[in-house]
Amino acid sequence: MRIMLALPLLALAACQVTTDDQNDQMTVQYNQDLAENAAADIANGAKEAGAAIANSAEDAGNAVQNVDVDVDTNTADDNKTTNTN
Repeated sequence: MRIMLALPLLALAACQVTTDDQNDQMTVQYNQDLAENAAADIANGAKEAGAAIANSAEDAGNAVQNVDVDVDTNTADDNKTTNTN
C-alpha cells in the first residue's frame, strides 16, 4: 500500500524536462526505461530491507533461545528461623 504513495514521485523522476529559452519552449518527455530502473531499485531496496529485518528477528530469536536461567525454588528450608523460647 505504501508503494502507491511513491508512484507519483516515481513517475516524476522518469520525466525529463528541457527548456529552449530562445524559442520560449519547454519539452517534457517520459522515459520508460528510467521509470523501470527506478522501480527496480525501489523493489531491490524493499527486498534488502525485508531480509535485514528477517535476519535481525532470527538473531533475536536465537539469542532468546540461548538464555539459561537457573531457578532454585527449594530455599524455604534455609530461610526458616528457629524459635528458642
